Amino acid sequence: MHTQKHVLILAGYGGHVGEAYALAQELQGKVTLSFLVPEGDELSKARLSRFGRVDTLILPREPKTPHHVFIPRLLKAFFQSFRKVTVKYDIVVSLGSNFCIPPALIAWAKRIPVVNVENAVRFVKPAKTTRILQYFSKLTALQWDEQRRILTGVVVGPLVPKPEVKPHDGGYILVTGGTYGHKLLLDTIAESNLHNVVLQTGKISPEPYRKRHPEWKVITVTPNFQELIAGSSLVVTHFGSTVLETIAYKKHTLLVPPYTEWTRTASAKDAEYFARKLNYVLVTEITLANLLKGMKEAAKREIPILPDGARNLANKILEIIHAG
Repeated sequence: MHTQKHVLILAGYGGHVGEAYALAQELQGKVTLSFLVPEGDELSKARLSRFGRVDTLILPREPKTPHHVFIPRLLKAFFQSFRKVTVKYDIVVSLGSNFCIPPALIAWAKRIPVVNVENAVRFVKPAKTTRILQYFSKLTALQWDEQRRILTGVVVGPLVPKPEVKPHDGGYILVTGGTYGHKLLLDTIAESNLHNVVLQTGKISPEPYRKRHPEWKVITVTPNFQELIAGSSLVVTHFGSTVLETIAYKKHTLLVPPYTEWTRTASAKDAEYFARKLNYVLVTEITLANLLKGMKEAAKREIPILPDGARNLANKILEIIHAG
């Protein structure tokens, strides 16, 4: 009797979860899917559970975690991974962030093939996780040709999810802070007189923004985020899952990276490359004037047609499984 192959996807957080979602859309029905997400990330857990079983693992380092906290959390992650990554899996897919290192290395130690995926926003130098795991991986998947300069791997294209809601123009600007929030962006946009705004704050308290702009819709997170993107006229966001969704729903987008708040994210040069690839307007100096000017320019930009990286990567994963 034929037994369906079992794939474990290490989803990380933020944009990595968006990539996991895109890949799961392509693999659904072809393999049995399981996921690991960070402890406490109930939104990602709920979102991915439609595709298969979702388990959790401690996240060693968040954007602002100090070194003395990171080390014991990393050791705990290795201990948890040894129990959670078992030989029942035929392949393990790492989609980035330090979260993926312990379970990916445990998989390698147990002779389970590892697929290592570079982040879509890396152009100047590789992410630390991808750089480490390339030596333990059956395949390192790249999302852009330019990433050949920083890693040895196979270019599959960007991992963009398939739209699941019909796109329309609901007449509002969607401003997103992502998983952890982007305080400078949120505070600056709150200085505006814009009325048609949906503001997503992440882990930053929404109350000051609700108080200042009672006419705005202000949320922390929502499992129905695709619906908000699908109905937006324009999206203002940073690196992360939202960027992938804006591509999927063909939305004009203003890219505003959080350099001053997150020192471990991609660099300013990476952001320039990334914005150019997607034909997005990039704001690096966050002032209200720059944001308003950027929104007007973003609305004029053409939206590019990109290769289907999620489908290409899914096919590569299936090839590795069936070859083994």
